[in-house]
Amino acid sequence: MLEDTVTRLAAAPANAPQAFDLRRVGAHPDFWYPLAWADELKTGKTLARRFAGEPIVLYRGQDQRAYALEDRCAHRQVPLHLGVVCENQLKCHYHGWSYNGTGQCVDVPYLGKERLPNGVRSYPVHEVDNLLFVFPGDPALAEARKPKSLGAFANKSYKTRQLNREVDCHYTFMHENLFDMNHQFMHRKQMGSITAKCLGRDHGEDWAQVEYSFSRAGGGKSAGERVIVELTRSRALKKQKKEKADFTDHMRIRTDYPYQSLRVWLGRNVDYDTADPVLSVWLGYTPLDAGQRTNRTFGYLSVKKPPVPGVIHAVWPLVTHFTENIFREDKEIVEFEQRAYDAQGCDRNNEVFPPIRDLRTVLARCGKPQL
Repeated sequence: MLEDTVTRLAAAPANAPQAFDLRRVGAHPDFWYPLAWADELKTGKTLARRFAGEPIVLYRGQDQRAYALEDRCAHRQVPLHLGVVCENQLKCHYHGWSYNGTGQCVDVPYLGKERLPNGVRSYPVHEVDNLLFVFPGDPALAEARKPKSLGAFANKSYKTRQLNREVDCHYTFMHENLFDMNHQFMHRKQMGSITAKCLGRDHGEDWAQVEYSFSRAGGGKSAGERVIVELTRSRALKKQKKEKADFTDHMRIRTDYPYQSLRVWLGRNVDYDTADPVLSVWLGYTPLDAGQRTNRTFGYLSVKKPPVPGVIHAVWPLVTHFTENIFREDKEIVEFEQRAYDAQGCDRNNEVFPPIRDLRTVLARCGKPQL
């Protein structure tokens, strides 16, 4: 059934009467989704989080491990995040029922341990690169699908900042927005007039990729853009003994379901599969409500450090200001897209750009159709 809908997605215009509606495809639960920054969750504390309408409580025990349980006590259904962490267990705020990290009820103070009721659902937790991921689907698949690293976060030759915001749109709008660099016109106040040229595209069962180069049609670079690009470009010029070079900005955007990445390289004769990019971005989108019309975007933006020690720290406020403005404009526009969808009751996007068609097919294939 899903294969048929995917075929229609690729073949029919998005606003055709029988078109496949990508906004009714949920994020598939059989993957790891970020719910919190690891350093947010202190020892002995709880955090209330959601995945697609499911309430989840994170807590960190005295063993320093993070645990995730259904955020409802099995007794009276009150939120467990209101409770108290006792060693490696979570005690409900209402009647003191206690749960261990697997969700098993291990104590009811007024009944004794011989008459324990059923517990609550637990979720696998994975902590990597200062993010806490939860696996809301089949636990048997969790180990094989663990993310090993997130962009360039762990690479000390980069300076990295967190990306963190709630966005009122379906997660698929986020994938499409990043993938489609033809919307640079919208960022003209931040970047001047930029024209994107698609260099190529490819896709598979669970991934899609597109590559671009850019040319400037008018206007100048902002201070933040100069920091990201020009410092590294100057380094490359020095490396080539200041020979005249037709430098090319090369961007690769890739969705490896359910995550996205963006990388930019500078210079000629670059091996894009082995060379360090000047800019590396990793993004994960976690749906919040049951209808998946809101998401929390977690990510890392990493900029290659120039050779002069300390320079990147001095100019970092310019990078932050520049990227925040870009992300603010993207957030506003995808929320407008969601409002149009809600007003029209269906997906009327008339998508003509082939890489986005590739991407939409991957998202439809990998996602979970909603009723």
